[in-house]
Amino acid sequence: MLRQPPSIDAWGGGGFRVNGQWHDGSLLILDDAVHPWSGKRLADLTEADFTQVFAAGREVVEFILLGTGLTPGLPSRDLREAIKARGLGLEYMSTEAATRTYNVLATEGRRVAAALIAV
Repeated sequence: MLRQPPSIDAWGGGGFRVNGQWHDGSLLILDDAVHPWSGKRLADLTEADFTQVFAAGREVVEFILLGTGLTPGLPSRDLREAIKARGLGLEYMSTEAATRTYNVLATEGRRVAAALIAV
């Protein structure tokens, strides 16, 4: 059966439209499922915000694509080290760039978790 990952159709206004359905707030896409996400501001992100991703394991996720908000920014060293310690990669960029990148990677069948801060 062909895998049909979710597609992010739009972002902004405090949420995202995924497969035609509006989702308020920040979003986590993990293993082709869309979940509300606790991340609100890059500066406030901690390891706890990624518990669900860590629980899924490397069989489900090869790296995390982090949408950092309106502008690109560097996650804290503690967070970067926590992700690396679990054998996961991390790519971070503005939420706008992350939504586009997620759509491309998902259609390629990549095992990516998209953690997207709403703007």
